[in-house]
Amino acid sequence: MKIREIKIGKVSIPLKKPFKTALRQVNSAEDIVVKVIADSGEIGFGNAPPTAVITGDSQDSIIGAIRDTIGPKLIGMEVDHLEGIMTVLDTSMLHNQSAKAALDIAVYDLFGKRYGLPLYKLLGGYRSEMTTDLTISLNGPEEMVRDSLEAIAAGYTALKIKVGNDAALDIQRVQAIREAVGPDILIRLDANQGWTPKEAVRTIRRFEDRGIGIELIEQPVKAHDFHGLKYVTQQVETDIMADESAFGTYEVFQLLAMEACDLINIKLMKAGGLHNAVKIADMAATMGIRCMMGCMLESKIGITAAASLAAGKQIIVKSDLDAAVLLAEDPVVGGVSFDKDRIILPDAPGLGITDIKGWQEVR
Repeated sequence: MKIREIKIGKVSIPLKKPFKTALRQVNSAEDIVVKVIADSGEIGFGNAPPTAVITGDSQDSIIGAIRDTIGPKLIGMEVDHLEGIMTVLDTSMLHNQSAKAALDIAVYDLFGKRYGLPLYKLLGGYRSEMTTDLTISLNGPEEMVRDSLEAIAAGYTALKIKVGNDAALDIQRVQAIREAVGPDILIRLDANQGWTPKEAVRTIRRFEDRGIGIELIEQPVKAHDFHGLKYVTQQVETDIMADESAFGTYEVFQLLAMEACDLINIKLMKAGGLHNAVKIADMAATMGIRCMMGCMLESKIGITAAASLAAGKQIIVKSDLDAAVLLAEDPVVGGVSFDKDRIILPDAPGLGITDIKGWQEVR
C-alpha cells in the first residue's frame, strides 16, 4: 500500500458556547482536514486546528506546509514504512507541528486500516474506554457556576476550570463553583500561562488554605519559564501540570530532567502527531510522571486519534478530550462515541472514520 495522493480541505463547526481562556476567545472550530489516499483507494483522515496563540500555526500556514513542503515528500512512500514516513515528517521542515500532526494522524489511520486493527490496539491496547473532564470557559463567577452545574447534570464528574486573567477573581470563581457542585466533583484549574510564579504560589496556597480541593493546576506560568514552573511545583502541595511548556519531545525531556512539574499534558498538535506523542508518553513513564491526554478545539478526527493513544498507554491516566462535545455539530462519520463523560473507542480499523460531512477541498 503506497501513498498516492494527499487532499486538503476545511470544515467550519460552530461551538455551542463561546470558548474563553486567558489567551483567546473562539466561537467556531475551523479545522483543516487532510485525506491521505493510498493506491488501494483506502483513505486515512487527519486534522489540524489552527491555534496560533499556542502552536503558532494558522490555517494558511498549515495548508501551505502540507501542500508545498511536507506532503509532496510522502507521495509514493509505502504505508508499511512507518518509521521512514515519520522521519520525513520530522525533517522536512522546522516547526509547523500542526501540519505534521494532521499528516501523522492520517498515516496512522491508514496503517491501522492496512492491518485491520483499531488504532488504540496498535498503540498498546491498555483500555478501550476512558472518562474525560469538561471545560468551563472563563467568565464571571455566576456564569461559570451555571455552566458547571449544567456539566454535572449532563453526567460529568470532573471539571476543567479556566482561570488566569485575575488572581483575586479566580479565587472567587473557583470557591463559588466548589460550593455549588459539592465535594465529590474533581476540579482541575487551567491558568493558560496567566500568572507570574509568585502570584501562582500565593493563589494556589489560598486555594489550599481554604480547603477548596483542587486536583491539579495546569500551566500556571509562561510556557518558556521552566524555572518558574519548577518554583511553583516545589512551593505548593497541589499537583502542577505542564501544558504549553511541554510542547514537544525536547521540551518534555528538559522538564523531566529538571523535575519541573508533577504531570505532563500531551497534545498531538504540539508534539507533531502520534509518533512523537508516543515518545513523550514513554519518557514520562520511564520517569514515573503521569500524563493527561489533551486536545485543541478540533473535530472528532483528532479526538479519536488522541483517545487512541490515551487508551493505548497506561501512563496516560487522565483525559481532557472534550472538544467534540463543545461543538454544535459533528461532521465526522465514525470515530469515538460519547456516553456522558465516557469516551468509547471504535473497534473498526484505524480511527474507524469513513467520511467528513461538509468537507470542502482547498488547493
